[in-house]
Amino acid sequence: MVPSYASAYLHLPIAAFRDAHPDALLGRLTAASQFHIEIDQRGAWAQSIQILRDAIAGLDGHVFMEFDIPRLGSRIDAVVITGGLIFPIEFKVGEGKFLRDDINQVWDYALDLKNFHRASHHAQILPILVATKAPATVPTWAEPHVDGVHPPLCCNTDELAGALRYGATNFNGNQIDGETWGRAPYHPTPTIVQAARALYARHAVESISRNDAGAINLARTSKRVEAVIEGAKKNCQKSIIFVTGVPGAGKTLVGLNVATQRRDQDSPTHAVFLSGNGPLVAVLREALIRDDYGRRKALGERVRKGDVAQKVKPFIQNVHHFRDDGIRDSDSPPADHVVIFDEAQRAWNQTKTSDFMRRRKGLPGFDQSEPQFLIAYMDRHSDWVVIVCLVGGGQEIHTGEAGICAWLAAVREHFPHWQVHVSPRLTDSEYAAVAEIEALAKRSIVNQEQDLHLSVSMRSFRSERVSEFVKLALDCEIGRAQDLLAEVIQQYPMAVTRNLAAAKRWIREHARGSERFGLVASSQAARLKPHAIDVRIDVDPVQWFLNDPDDTRSSYYLEDAATEFQIQGLELDWTCMTWDADLRFSPMGWGHHQFRGMRWERVRNADRQRYLVNAYRVLLTRARQGMVIFVPTGSPSDPTRQPGFYDSTFQYLFRLGLPVLE
Repeated sequence: MVPSYASAYLHLPIAAFRDAHPDALLGRLTAASQFHIEIDQRGAWAQSIQILRDAIAGLDGHVFMEFDIPRLGSRIDAVVITGGLIFPIEFKVGEGKFLRDDINQVWDYALDLKNFHRASHHAQILPILVATKAPATVPTWAEPHVDGVHPPLCCNTDELAGALRYGATNFNGNQIDGETWGRAPYHPTPTIVQAARALYARHAVESISRNDAGAINLARTSKRVEAVIEGAKKNCQKSIIFVTGVPGAGKTLVGLNVATQRRDQDSPTHAVFLSGNGPLVAVLREALIRDDYGRRKALGERVRKGDVAQKVKPFIQNVHHFRDDGIRDSDSPPADHVVIFDEAQRAWNQTKTSDFMRRRKGLPGFDQSEPQFLIAYMDRHSDWVVIVCLVGGGQEIHTGEAGICAWLAAVREHFPHWQVHVSPRLTDSEYAAVAEIEALAKRSIVNQEQDLHLSVSMRSFRSERVSEFVKLALDCEIGRAQDLLAEVIQQYPMAVTRNLAAAKRWIREHARGSERFGLVASSQAARLKPHAIDVRIDVDPVQWFLNDPDDTRSSYYLEDAATEFQIQGLELDWTCMTWDADLRFSPMGWGHHQFRGMRWERVRNADRQRYLVNAYRVLLTRARQGMVIFVPTGSPSDPTRQPGFYDSTFQYLFRLGLPVLE
């Protein structure tokens, strides 16, 4: 027999699979599993083996059983490779209906193979759901989508053979060698929620991230951070690290990886992941709680969800709660020697911090910025500490967010004994840190390290240059944006429309399986209410990001719009981005507005203008697979929604080359 590969419990040519005794095949599946196999699972495997042996009669190719899908943390029951076709098959033994969740499951398998398995990129993929006791139908294959993935075919046990033969006869492609296919690398690009779940379950970052030549490997960045931590511990040093990256490049993933590798509370190198982004903390915590609770229940453990929550909460914390611990006890250092600050550029400046401490904490004399206090809190350790700052450029969206310069200034002015490790890209324009780095280098040890920058977006795995296009568009670099869009749109569908119903229809037509989609809008988009979009509604990000399509609170319903505050740091597969009159294009550049009372007013403060543009930068870079932009037509009879407020923006997006959806 041909040995199994690491990616599957069992792999054999079709002829060898049919010649093998079913008990021998079952034994190999059982032996390959890392877990105790229950009687029900053995029975399901036994039936699947028999069904598959009968169904592949007359075909030539290879069979894989329990093929690993790392991004989804699961395995495909079976994959049949024949000719130039790939058939992922999901067996629901004993099931008499074709349930929507089961259909989405096999569709997700097909999409993951297409997007992330190198040998499947250019193949036709025909997913099949087998409900063994479903009534007889006349299953037919639908035409594939443009990427070569067919909608799932649903059939019962007796119909599987016909479905495979019909597919093999009527569709074709370049011949696939089964052994080569089985060895091909799988380079997933997980959402931050999927990544957090996988890392918390002790998967290595290498197993859930890409490793292609065009991207700086997340593992390299993680290893460099780990090396600084180990060096600080060994040499009793205090160090601060600045990791930069374009939107969606994986900065948060790097931080989560470091934290999960060092999450043992009793370890001297225990690390904690901190974020001032409340929605991100809430969503990740709840995702980990649900996942860990479900996994333990599936293993037969008697566990309370509250007990699981108590273990998850110390792993991901709100940075402001961490800060307040240091205020309550003004002398003791924190328990942690390693802290990771996500979106460190959003830490508060001195004015906002001092005002908060005076009003909310009763500390009228507090005169530090949040970065200065947080570094001072860690500096209470007498031996060694490491602070990891994950930094996004052009991501400040709140009044009072200090940007990265506040961290650099705090080190320069108060902690020159700290070693500083920076990405060389920290000198780029969106960080506005050149002068501060030069001043800091005169007083502290500043190490510039290329491995601390993530230059390629992984959020938009269909096209790595989406964030670059968004930057050019917002910077009004029309010619360069036009040229880049012509390249990007080949892999990353985009459109612009004046019709919200058409936008929703477009997004539903493009999303497949359990791919998540939703409405997004600027928090200043006050005049979308005539389109039933009210940004004043308090969207619960946990329900919006995590709940199923049948829940009206979920993003799938396309009713509640998430703003930049609720979605920053998170992502969807597809977005319907709604563009109001708060940011308007004109021949002179962008006009910045805020709705007050009964009319729009110009925003003249430079910081607030920057926050508004950054809000749109966040919203335009949230989609992994594609987006549609809705620009209202306005109404001549409504002075707050004059067509002129919107037309120039629509024409600008059309001029850039976005296809118009009627």
